[in-house]
This record gives sequence, structure tokens and C-alpha cells, in this order.
Amino acid sequence: MPSQRSAIAALKKLEADREALDQRQRELEEKAAIELGQMLLGTGIETFSKKGIRKTGELLGKLGEEECLRRLEAARPAPAREPQVSSG
Repeated sequence: MPSQRSAIAALKKLEADREALDQRQRELEEKAAIELGQMLLGTGIETFSKKGIRKTGELLGKLGEEECLRRLEAARPAPAREPQVSSG
């Protein structure tokens, strides 16, 4: 029954490969989290609560980058004008 042994060996290898991939995914997710955190520090979002950051991220992810930027730009307050000095 060589085919059974090769199938069993293939399954064992597949399981080992899957475990290695799972470990690699966890490592990459941790590195990605660090990169994202470093990008966000200093933007003001660090003042948000954990819940607020998560909710903001989920909503931004649903809208997509272009739509988020379009909406945020539209909602941005106009720059304050300097008061006009009367010449009279």
C-alpha cells in the first residue's frame, strides 16, 4: 500500500506547512501592526479611545481610501479669514 503511505506523508507535510504558514502570518501581522502604529503616531488619532480607533478604522476600510479622502476634504472647515481692517 505505497499510495496510502504517500498520502499520509503528504497530509503530515501539509499540516506542517500549514502550521509554518500560520506562524509566518502571525509574525507579519505583528510587524504590520507596528508599522501602522508608527504611521499614526503624531497624527492626533492617538488621543482616540481604543474603541474609537477600531470603529474609525472599520468605517474607513468599508468606504475605501478615495471615498474617505473625498468626504473628509468636503467636511474640512474653511480656513479662517483675517478680519478686514477699515481704512476710514
